[in-house]
Amino acid sequence: MFPEDIEALARAVISAALESEIMIATAESCTGGLVAGALTAIPGSSAVVDRGFVTYSNEAKNGMLGVPMDLIVANGAVSEPVARAMAVGAVAHSRASLAVSITGVAGPGGGSAEKPVGLVHFAAADADGVVHEERRFGDLGRETVRLESVRVALNLLLARLTAR
Repeated sequence: MFPEDIEALARAVISAALESEIMIATAESCTGGLVAGALTAIPGSSAVVDRGFVTYSNEAKNGMLGVPMDLIVANGAVSEPVARAMAVGAVAHSRASLAVSITGVAGPGGGSAEKPVGLVHFAAADADGVVHEERRFGDLGRETVRLESVRVALNLLLARLTAR
């Protein structure tokens, strides 16, 4: 279902989470649940994956994760502050102690000069705080942007798990 490298990354995340006894949650917008899907495709993932939030709309980000609407209005849904708030909200609204969030413009439409197609913001939140990454993949096509985003998100989770 997923490319081999994504499956390998997901296996590594699940293995590290099992070893650390860390529960994970995902908060996804432009990836629509693909990160949660990659993680839960791995046998044994139910021991460490608590839940995945698909928060495609601003209302979902607010209602499910507690992202303040004024933060979304001030910065736009595709922004560092919103990605950070999504990750923090995923931890707060789950049994997880580590969460990753993704919000971006996968295309082909929806981009602007300020926020072009391929711009994606990521965040991970845990007891050590919140980290953020921004990627500008370019207009590579919707599926490519989404799969590249899954790779970044899984690597971000893995980095947080192995930094312990």
